[in-house]
Amino acid sequence: MNPRLAAARALAAVLSGKASLNSSLPAQLDKVEARDRGLTQDLAFGTARWQPRLSALAEQLLQKPFKSADADVQALLLVGLYQLLYTRTPAHAAIGETVGCADKLKKPWAKALLNAVLRRAQREGSELLSALERDPVVRTAHPRWLQKSLKAFWPEQWEAICAANNAHPPMILRVNRRHHSRDNYLQLLAEAGVQATPCQYSRDGIVLAEASDVRNLPGFDQGWISVQDEAAQLAADLMDLAPGQRVLDACCAPGGKTCHLLEAEAGLQQVVAIDLEAKRLTRVRENLDRLGLEAQLIACDARDTASWWDGKGFQRILLDAPCSATGVIRRHPDIKLTRQAEDIPALASLQGELLDALWPTLEVGGILLYATCSSLPTENTEVIEAFLARTPGARELDLATSAGIRQPHGRQLLAQEGGHDGFYYAKLIKIAAARG
Repeated sequence: MNPRLAAARALAAVLSGKASLNSSLPAQLDKVEARDRGLTQDLAFGTARWQPRLSALAEQLLQKPFKSADADVQALLLVGLYQLLYTRTPAHAAIGETVGCADKLKKPWAKALLNAVLRRAQREGSELLSALERDPVVRTAHPRWLQKSLKAFWPEQWEAICAANNAHPPMILRVNRRHHSRDNYLQLLAEAGVQATPCQYSRDGIVLAEASDVRNLPGFDQGWISVQDEAAQLAADLMDLAPGQRVLDACCAPGGKTCHLLEAEAGLQQVVAIDLEAKRLTRVRENLDRLGLEAQLIACDARDTASWWDGKGFQRILLDAPCSATGVIRRHPDIKLTRQAEDIPALASLQGELLDALWPTLEVGGILLYATCSSLPTENTEVIEAFLARTPGARELDLATSAGIRQPHGRQLLAQEGGHDGFYYAKLIKIAAARG
């Protein structure tokens, strides 16, 4: 299959509200030649990254909007615009290959339309975009609800956040301290001719100068390293792990933090890892097996403690709560298309429900680390503030890191170009059980 067609079909499902790229793209990648998979992925992710700009330009170039039944043609047009504006693909190839895909969609009428619009974009696209950039949505390539939220919450940082969200993320490794120190592994990389530097905040993190196939790096199959963003790597050390502890990792998939907990403290008594969907736990099991680690995996709703908890208290709980993922947009740019403003209050409510449900499973004296990959205080410091107000036996502890910005509760890490993703942490201790 033509990579442009594959990317457009994956994007059409996203534009129609039926899928994310994580769910729609793999099936399309299976249909293209192996040599074209990287191109297909770049077209899909790149078009999603710049969609607010591309869609604004398309509106200027089209006489009328597409019908809902023609989301595939709309996606194909956006893929064509992305090639013209953001890639080195020769214009004649970008236009000709994209227009030719209309036949495969069984919509030959679209060929003339696509050809005319893309050729005009070739001539006038940069000039039209310059005029459109008076609108911050177009300038920042963020949907209006998110652009306004970031500006309201982070008036001094919002434009830098948007720029980081639009940048390609660095490839960051987590060194398995059961096998090597970070300094030792950096030496192995140097000997292999791979340029890398230590992360600023994570004791196990390494930033590669250039992305690489992780399978070609020293010791990947032996479990020496994993791929994980620096911000996510902070969780293990923030939990103050010690031998003999029983640990709960709620909402654990894909398992990066689960594995890091076990790497960081070999003497843990048990790690129980929960996720809502059994199929997501398959990835967790694969990661555990590669690293030679063991955890008890349970597929269930973590809020339904009666269905999974054995009544024995945990000394540590990691709640990496479901969230808007607005801190990791650069890794999942289709979040710009799939998230809406009305999602945020619902997510904050769910986060509060998870805290309330899991708190009784924590022993007195135990610690719960709350985490999200959101940049919005509505899901972060405000959730913790509300929980502390209604939970007399809960107190907040300081976080032993200088990463991020201190908030009324917890610390907010904002996405950094060339550095860590956006993330949030708050650390709670249980000083008393609830009164019966």
